[in-house]
Amino acid sequence: MTDKNPIQPLVVDDKGVLRFKQNAIVRDLLDFASERGFDLNEIARKNYTRTDRQQLAQLIGYSLSGYGELRSYVDDDSFAAASEMAEGSTEERARIETLQSTIDRLRAALIAPMADLFGVHPDDLSANLPERGHD
Repeated sequence: MTDKNPIQPLVVDDKGVLRFKQNAIVRDLLDFASERGFDLNEIARKNYTRTDRQQLAQLIGYSLSGYGELRSYVDDDSFAAASEMAEGSTEERARIETLQSTIDRLRAALIAPMADLFGVHPDDLSANLPERGHD
């Protein structure tokens, strides 16, 4: 398992857009580098890790919705956790909720094939699954 970088706090900008709280130093460094030819397009061509790219997007103040569209390097778990944070969860709670939701979906999806495999009724395998009205 790879280490995850912390998720930047979320703020609402003066136009009402939900964004990651930008780090002014990182933003100034990017602006300085961009003026000299090392902009986000050049960064995209380099061999940086997905987690470093995710963190950079947060540190430069990407909007939450824009962050979710960066599918080439923003994983579903990071976006889901950030979305939970936007609803008021702490980062730790948001990550736990995201992982729990993934586990619940996987367990629910495996009930029918496992019941067939073991020749039991699906209810025998789903009795302890949490009821989730929105899945």
